[in-house]
Amino acid sequence: MKNPTNFSQLEKLHEEQLPVPKHKLHDWTHFAGLYAAEHVAATEFVIGATFVALGAKTMDIIIGLLIGNILAVLSWTLITTPIAVETRMSLYTYLNKIAGDSMSKLYNWANILIFTIISAAMVTVSSTAVRFAFDIPAQLNWYPTNIWFVLIVLLVGTFVVFVAIYGFKAVSDFSGICAPWLFTMFASGAIVLLPALSLDVLDKTLPSSWADFISIGNQSIWTGMNSDGEPGIGIVEVIGFGWAANTITHFGLIDMALLRFAKKKSYGLATSTGMLFGHYIAWIAAGIMGAGTAVILGKSIVQLDPGDVAYYALGWSGFVIVIVAGWTTAITNLYRAGLAAQAVYSNQSRKKTTMIVGFAMVIVACFPFVFSQILPLLTYAGLLVVPVGAIVFAEHQIFPKIGYTRYWSKFQDYAHSMPAVASWGLGLVFGFGLNYLDVMSFYYLFIPTWFFTIIIYTLLAGQYGAKKTYPEAKEKEEQFNELVEQYQQKLAREEPQPIVDTSGITKVLRVLAYGVLAITLILAGNVLFGSGDEAAYLANRDTFYFYGFICTVIYFVTAYWAMHRGKKVA
Repeated sequence: MKNPTNFSQLEKLHEEQLPVPKHKLHDWTHFAGLYAAEHVAATEFVIGATFVALGAKTMDIIIGLLIGNILAVLSWTLITTPIAVETRMSLYTYLNKIAGDSMSKLYNWANILIFTIISAAMVTVSSTAVRFAFDIPAQLNWYPTNIWFVLIVLLVGTFVVFVAIYGFKAVSDFSGICAPWLFTMFASGAIVLLPALSLDVLDKTLPSSWADFISIGNQSIWTGMNSDGEPGIGIVEVIGFGWAANTITHFGLIDMALLRFAKKKSYGLATSTGMLFGHYIAWIAAGIMGAGTAVILGKSIVQLDPGDVAYYALGWSGFVIVIVAGWTTAITNLYRAGLAAQAVYSNQSRKKTTMIVGFAMVIVACFPFVFSQILPLLTYAGLLVVPVGAIVFAEHQIFPKIGYTRYWSKFQDYAHSMPAVASWGLGLVFGFGLNYLDVMSFYYLFIPTWFFTIIIYTLLAGQYGAKKTYPEAKEKEEQFNELVEQYQQKLAREEPQPIVDTSGITKVLRVLAYGVLAITLILAGNVLFGSGDEAAYLANRDTFYFYGFICTVIYFVTAYWAMHRGKKVA
């Protein structure tokens, strides 16, 4: 074992094909920043308008979204993170051990398609903001009609690919810089436009009580009437929307790709930065910003695009937030797509597969239709992958408890697992069948589909060999795992020790970065609390636009400089 030649079979494998070594694990702060940035995205502007169009009520939004997003955090913490931490593998790699090569490749192709389109949609949104800033005509057809728009997409998309190819650390670093600023700007935008709504509904700039705020919400934002003028969705649907929005990543286990780097299973709770601050606050803030912009422009909220809303809420910083929010989501999803592609083409590096997928993503992003269809895609994509998450959950968590053998299909040297393929197919028929029959709200279909697939897979696997024991194969598996651990210990000894940058200049830069975020919130607060009448409101809003943009520039310069200095020291 001590002879380096013993590791020759492992040295031929790419890093993503092996469990994450201990020396590359990350603290909770990485995941807090990663989820915060990914889930405060350009789509939040659209989802904020969606709740208005669906006719939700104000208190249903406030209570329902809180419950739904807490359920999402618990799903990551109790379902996804334990499997990710115990295996240290992405779902793409782990599924191959469970279901064999054929199903894994089919499933990974589905993920390549899903995440490439999601990334492309975010790049399109970011490019739309740039288009708005340079007065390039709106792209209303399914195909691009302006060469400058295409060039903008190519530039924006290239940046996304550039960050994603450098892997998890680059993604988390970029997200870590963007997350605090995104939170600040979404909160500021809602604060800045709330007086416009208050003037329209209450004829005064500042709501004087919680009842006033609820009155503003009920009359101008979440009125309880949908876009057709009929009673809208209730609290049950709102809870389901908040929970189901990310089924593809928690019940579907896609986020094993990210959470495999977590030191502890409890780090699944770090997803709360994305759900409670990102989705919960950002969706509410987006509704307020959208309604405020609609009042200013005299339009319906559903007629606005993210560029309109962001500009009237934040001024020039609004263009930046649409671009950055699109980038953070696009980068994370392109990273996932690259991992899925690397699992299909295991002889290629993740960087190469990410670059190839990224090229396809940029081409797709040139076609504006991709963003307009993003919400239906996310909804159906979740139902598509949930059965696979159920299969992996059953094999990893349930089989050892009922005396079944984990990895039984691999131990039989099957090229593919018939129970897994059949269970996936039956799960899809069951889930989409329930949707066709309209027996329950679509937002909750993932729950019975998940349980149904677990039962079917457990029964079929028992018939095909999961009840048997495979002592020789299990011994080989344990020997291989021991070899991997020793190999990674060798790599850890060769890895240079990181050096923490404690220099005074870096500390000053960090203080400046967070200081300008505080100033931004103070400026936004002045718009809300310092505007006695409409004239004062307009003046204070213009002041926020100007100095808020200066703060945005200072923040990104100082935050990036501080991070760069830390890397140079290390």
